[in-house]
Amino acid sequence: MISFLVRKFVKEPENVDSPKTRESYGTLSSFVGIACNVTLFVVKYAMGIMSNSIAVISDAFNNLSDSASCIITLFGYKMAAKPADKDHPFGHGRIEYLTSLLISAIIVIMGFELFRDSAAKIFHPEEVKFSWIVLASLVLSIALKFWMSHFNNILGHKINSTVMIATAKDSKNDVIATSATVVAVIASLFTKLPVDGIMGVIVSAFILKAGYGIIKDTVDDLIGKPADEELVAKIQEIIMSDERIIGIHDLLIHSYGPGSLIGSCHVEVRCNDDFVMLHDAVDVAEHRINHELGVLMTIHMDPVDVDDQKVNECRSMVRSIIKNISENLSIHDFRLVSGETHTNLIFDLVVPYDIKFTDQQLKEIIDDKLSFQPVNYYTVITFDKQYTSSDK
Repeated sequence: MISFLVRKFVKEPENVDSPKTRESYGTLSSFVGIACNVTLFVVKYAMGIMSNSIAVISDAFNNLSDSASCIITLFGYKMAAKPADKDHPFGHGRIEYLTSLLISAIIVIMGFELFRDSAAKIFHPEEVKFSWIVLASLVLSIALKFWMSHFNNILGHKINSTVMIATAKDSKNDVIATSATVVAVIASLFTKLPVDGIMGVIVSAFILKAGYGIIKDTVDDLIGKPADEELVAKIQEIIMSDERIIGIHDLLIHSYGPGSLIGSCHVEVRCNDDFVMLHDAVDVAEHRINHELGVLMTIHMDPVDVDDQKVNECRSMVRSIIKNISENLSIHDFRLVSGETHTNLIFDLVVPYDIKFTDQQLKEIIDDKLSFQPVNYYTVITFDKQYTSSDK
């Protein structure tokens, strides 16, 4: 069924980086969601009135909020598909994130409203009228929502869409919420306790939890989070495949929305290699990364001396010192400047965010270890942060 819908309504379904293709996927997801959720709202609201159940009515309005979310999503994909212009040279892809944030806000507001009404039913319960038609409609709703979760999850991972994946999670939570509603309807046969109100509270709690999760994921995208580990590994693999490149650091990836990634990094090369050949190697790596991974990459070359025995000895000595502090520390751009009274060790120290020492404390520890050496060493350290999961 899913494959049929994709073939029918999406042109060039494999070209997932194309804004037009993403728009087609988004349109398909939105119209399917609107059709299903409006149908569920009408059926559940009628069943809720028939059975006098706040849990069923809450579940119905949850589906109505999902319909509104689908309409907003449709608008978001239309806006995100707009091409780059002079005011937005990186395109409009981040509108997807804003759309996801708006959807989550609607979900949270609806959750609070349903929580309030359900809590009132606990303290002022009303009789729930059991009906096999109501029960059957809820079971069919569970099946349909389970399919919708599967549908949006497949499409979301296909085009790497946070909006669709968020919608899939919301549908999965709807399955749990409607299951709680089923419990309330069945319980009305056996007890006068306010199970209906309690289950309404549980349903609204699931709605609030789903909204919070989507907000958190979306805010992380907007603020900026580490690049995907698999993407980083592929970039490093492409760059390091050329033997003339001996190291990589300061790798940064900036996302301007799905399919719009810009990256930069520094690579270490031998200082006595042919500059023209090295420049060609870097150009090849940049083009491969852009073509194979869709990342617009800029690579800066750092020449290093790997043949000087004294430099290599000092580099190994410093690496040994920092590894005793933490295995997660690393250095790059190591240089040595010798003078009559002392020798300067100049290098960059990459400090992950989970290191508990301050920059000054790290320098003092390193300097203290170096003070036991027969040579008078001074350190000139530039402290870097680690923006990806690993550096080579």
